[in-house]
Amino acid sequence: MTTEPVLSVEDLSVRIAGLHILQGVSFTVAPTGVTVLLGRNGVGKTTTLRAVLGLTPTGGEVRGSIRMGAQTLLARPTHRLVRDGLGYVPEDRCVFAGLTVAENLRLAERRGTTPAYDKVFALFPELDRRGRQRAGSLSGGQQQMLAIGRVLLNDNRLLLVDEPTKGLAPKVVTEVAEVLERVAESVPVLLVEQNLAVVRRLARDAVVLAAGRVAWTGDARELLLETALTRSLLGVGSADGHHHEAAPAAAAREDGH
Repeated sequence: MTTEPVLSVEDLSVRIAGLHILQGVSFTVAPTGVTVLLGRNGVGKTTTLRAVLGLTPTGGEVRGSIRMGAQTLLARPTHRLVRDGLGYVPEDRCVFAGLTVAENLRLAERRGTTPAYDKVFALFPELDRRGRQRAGSLSGGQQQMLAIGRVLLNDNRLLLVDEPTKGLAPKVVTEVAEVLERVAESVPVLLVEQNLAVVRRLARDAVVLAAGRVAWTGDARELLLETALTRSLLGVGSADGHHHEAAPAAAAREDGH
């Protein structure tokens, strides 16, 4: 089994609308398991994922090097990166609300490949049952399952997953974590997540951003054991559970079923 990183980011700099959001970010993603990207709100975690995918807004400036294996990603169009096996589950799910569950899944099928509906429906039987339901009428938890299922229809070399448990009820958070745990057995994941209980369960490696730079890299569990370190880097009072800057209680009560 190869030990070469599946993703290598070197000296990544991103400017958007005059703001220097990322300032020389460098890290690697292991070819197996979950690497988590951590940091306080607004430090550039989502910007990092979007830069990898070529989704920096028009007029933004991206410099540095991003490689998936031996392949250079910068300056390649997003649809080609996706076709080459880069899967993306965006923050806030971004399902097509006016389309049915089945139509959302069909749109995600890649040409020339056989979509893995059996795998997706084994992980998410509810998506099969709700195929004719409009995605906009699903609960937040069901929409998150759809967003993940959409990506899993196709073979991927790497999954980028942005805050999959944000605003979900505790029971649904557990379900999403269970699915990602199973997914990570077969494909590496670069995860942005603020719920430290989920991070503890899933992540092997951690990269912490602060002020647009990498402030810490290493073993995720080691980081969470260092209470003073997590407090200074992440703004949490303890390492025993949730990020204290999590979504408001009203969002957290969102029904997942």
